[in-house]
Amino acid sequence: MKKVLLLITYNVLLTTAFAQTGLVNTNLSPHAKLGSTGMTDVQWTKGFWAERFQVCKDSMVPHLWETYTSKNICYSFQNFRVAAGLDTGRFRGPSFHDGDFYKTLEAVAALYASTKDKKLDAMMDEAIAVIAKAQREDGYVYTKSIIEQKKNGKGELFEDKLSFEAYNFGHLMTVACVHYRATGKTTLLEIAKKATEFLITFYNKATPEQARNAICPSHYMGITEMYRTTGEQKYLALAKKLIDIRGMSEGSDDNSDRLPFRKMTEVNGHAVRANYLFAGVSDVYAETGDTTLLHTLDIMWNDVTNHKLYVTGGCGALYDGLSQEAISYKPDSIQKIQQAYGKAYQLPNLTAHNETCANIGNVLWNYRMLQLTADAKYADMIELELYNAVLSGISMDGNKFFYTNPLAATKDYPYDLRWSGGRSKYISKSNCCPPNVIRTIAEVNNYMYSIGNDGLYVNLYGGNQLSTKLQDGSAIQLEQTTNYPWDGSVNITIKEASAKEMSVFLRIPAWCTSAAIKVNGKTLVQTLQFGAYNQLKRVWKAGDKIELELKMPTVLLESNPLVEETKNQVAVKRGPIVYCLESADLKSSQKVFNVAIPSNIQFVTKPITIDKGNVIALEGNAKLLQHTFTKALYKPLNTTTQPIKIKLIPYYAWANRGQTDMTVWLPLMR
Repeated sequence: MKKVLLLITYNVLLTTAFAQTGLVNTNLSPHAKLGSTGMTDVQWTKGFWAERFQVCKDSMVPHLWETYTSKNICYSFQNFRVAAGLDTGRFRGPSFHDGDFYKTLEAVAALYASTKDKKLDAMMDEAIAVIAKAQREDGYVYTKSIIEQKKNGKGELFEDKLSFEAYNFGHLMTVACVHYRATGKTTLLEIAKKATEFLITFYNKATPEQARNAICPSHYMGITEMYRTTGEQKYLALAKKLIDIRGMSEGSDDNSDRLPFRKMTEVNGHAVRANYLFAGVSDVYAETGDTTLLHTLDIMWNDVTNHKLYVTGGCGALYDGLSQEAISYKPDSIQKIQQAYGKAYQLPNLTAHNETCANIGNVLWNYRMLQLTADAKYADMIELELYNAVLSGISMDGNKFFYTNPLAATKDYPYDLRWSGGRSKYISKSNCCPPNVIRTIAEVNNYMYSIGNDGLYVNLYGGNQLSTKLQDGSAIQLEQTTNYPWDGSVNITIKEASAKEMSVFLRIPAWCTSAAIKVNGKTLVQTLQFGAYNQLKRVWKAGDKIELELKMPTVLLESNPLVEETKNQVAVKRGPIVYCLESADLKSSQKVFNVAIPSNIQFVTKPITIDKGNVIALEGNAKLLQHTFTKALYKPLNTTTQPIKIKLIPYYAWANRGQTDMTVWLPLMR
C-alpha cells in the first residue's frame, strides 16, 4: 500500500511539474543540487545560438529527416517498416541504426518543443505508429533481430557482445521522455515502457555474459529517465543492477567493463562508450546517493580533464591502440582498443580521432555532473565542448558532417584515415554522429539555465528569453541580450519576479581573468570568483538590469610538456573559442605547418562570414618558416623566415570552404 501511495504521489508531482521538465529531469532527484528548466522555457532571440538554431530548423532537421526516412540513402526507418510488416526486404545498415532514428526523432521533438510546428508533430505521430507496429508483444524492439527472426525463426537475444541492442533501447527511452515532455503525448512513452519491462524480465533471467553484452550503454541514461518520468521504482532498480554487474564476467577495456565500475582507476577504451557510461552512472547517483559511484566519477573526470582531453574538448585520441600498457608491460593483459582514449598525455593531432559522439557524450556527462554539484567547472566543460568539438562535427549550412575531429589535417598525410576526406552529407561507414549533433544543437536551450533551491543559475550565455518557475513555484521571466561568444558583454533584464528575496547565480568562466558586474548601473563591490558561480541575492522586480562584462583577450595556450606532439607550440583561444589556421586563408605556396606565432603577437578581431555563417576571425603578423621537405626524413635547419599576415578562424568553422589543410597548434617563436 505504501509503495502504491508513493507512486501516486510521484505521478501527481510529475503532472504538476509537467511544463517544468527538461531533457534531464533532476527536479525531484534527491541527490541533485540543481533541476532543469522546461523544454519550452527558453526561446532564442538574437545572436550566436539563435543563428545556429535557425539553421537547425531550416536545414539540419529537414535534411536529417529526409535522410533517415529515405529508402535509398539510409535504411534506418525502412528497417522499422520491414519489421512492422509494412514492407518487405532484409535488414540493412549497422546494428545501431535503430538508435540513429531515435536520435533523429529526438531532434524533431526538441525542435517541436520550441516551435510547436504541427507538421513536426504529424511527422512524429506517423513514425511512432510504425515503431509501435514493429515492437513485439513482449516489448522487444530491435529491427535487426526482429527481421532476421521472421526469416529464419531464430530467437537469440543479446548473444552478440558487439550488438547494439541495449544501446538502441536506451535511445528509445530517452526520446520517449523527450517526446512526452515536448508534446504531452504518451504514444512513444508507452512503447518505451513495454521495452523497459522487457529488459527487466530479460535481465532477471540473463546469464552474466548476456547481461554484459551491452556496448555503448545509453540505456543507463534512458532507464533512469524512464524512472523519473513514470516513478516506477523497478526501473531505477534495473539501472542500479546493470551498473553493479559490470565487470562481474569477462569484459574488455574497450567497453570499460574489464573491471567493476567502482574499481576503475583510469579511463581506457572507446570514448563514446566511456562517456555514455559516466553519464548514466551520474544519473543513478542523482537518485540513489551512492557515494561509491560519485567517487569513481570524480576519478574518471580528473583523468579525462587533466590527462586525455584535447584543447578543443575532443575526446578519444586513438583510432586504434592498446590499453593497460601504461601501467606495466604484461603481454597477457594488453588489449586492443579502438576510437579510444589513449594513455595520459597521448594526444596526436593529425591522427586525433575525437568522434563527434564522444564529444557529445562529454556534454551529457558534464551536464549531469553540473546538476549534481552546482560546480561551475562542469558548465565550463559544456561550453568548451559546444563551441568547439561539438559544432565542428557539422557544417555551417547544417547538412555536412564529420565523424572525427582532428586538430590538424593535410592532403600530404601518407595514410588514408578511415573517416578522412572532408565533410560528408551521409557518412556511409557510420552515420551515428549527424543525428547526435543535430539533436544536441536543437536542445542547447535546455542547458542555458538550472534551478536550485536557492535561485536561478545562469550556466551559458546567448540571446534568449526565459520564462520558468523556481522550486517554490514562483515565476521568473528575464531576457538575456549578448553577442557572446564574440564579445563578453551580457545584459540581463528582469521581466517578472516574485516579491521575495531570490538569488541569480552568474557563471564567470574559468578562461576569464577580469570581469565586472553591475546591477541597475551600480558596480558590485563584492569579490568576484572566476571559474565559479557568483551569487546576486536581492528582491528583484521587473525592469531590474544585470550587466556582466567578461574581458575577452586573445591568449596563447601551451600544453603540458608531457604532450609530445605539441612541444614548443601554441594554440590560440579567445573566450571559449579555439582558433585554427586553414589553408584557405593562405596562398597556395604557403603551408599551414610553416607558420610560426611570435610570443608577442597582437591579434585584432575581424567579422567575416563563412558559408553564410557569422564568425569573428583573428588577424595578426606572424612568421613564415622556410621548410621544404621532399622525400628526406631529416635536413639541416633553415632559420630563414619571412613576415606573413595571418587570419585564424574558429576551429568549428574549418572545412566549410572545400577540402583544406588545417592546424590548431602552431610553432612558437619566443
